[in-house]
Amino acid sequence: MQTRRETLKHSVAVAGLLASTGLFPQYAHAAYNKAAFEAKSLADVLKALGAGAPVESKDVTITGPDIAENGAVVPLGAGTTVAGVKQILLLVEKNPAALAALFNVTDAVEPNFTTRAKMGQSSDVYAVAITADGKALFAKKEVKVTLGGCGG
Repeated sequence: MQTRRETLKHSVAVAGLLASTGLFPQYAHAAYNKAAFEAKSLADVLKALGAGAPVESKDVTITGPDIAENGAVVPLGAGTTVAGVKQILLLVEKNPAALAALFNVTDAVEPNFTTRAKMGQSSDVYAVAITADGKALFAKKEVKVTLGGCGG
C-alpha cells in the first residue's frame, strides 16, 4: 500500500514528465482568468471577461435547490438556447469571490452544465450566458442555505 507521501511524490514526477514532453494540458491554464475568478460582484466578473451589461433573459436557465441543507456542496446548473454563446457562468452573489464556475462553449458543445458550488450563506445565484459579440444574458435564483436544517 502506498503512503500519501509516496503518491504525492509519484504525481509530481508524472506531472514533471508530462510538462517536459509538452503533453501537459497547458491550454487549461491559459483559459484561466484570474481577475474574473477574484471579482466580488457580477458587474466586476463581466468587466473582467469583456462582456457588456447583463440583461435578464428567458433563454437562460438556472437550476438549483430552493433550500440547500449543506452549503459545502450545492448542486447548480446553467444552460441556454441562445445561439452563438461562447461562455456560461455560474455566480454566487454573496460568496467572497462571486464566480463559481466558467464553462467555455463551442458550436460542438451543448450549452448546458451542472456542477457543485460552495455557498457560505443564502444568496442569489446567477447563470450568465455570454455571446460571441459580448452580450451577457442571465437568469437568477435565490438559494437558501440552512445550517443543520435551520433556516439561515
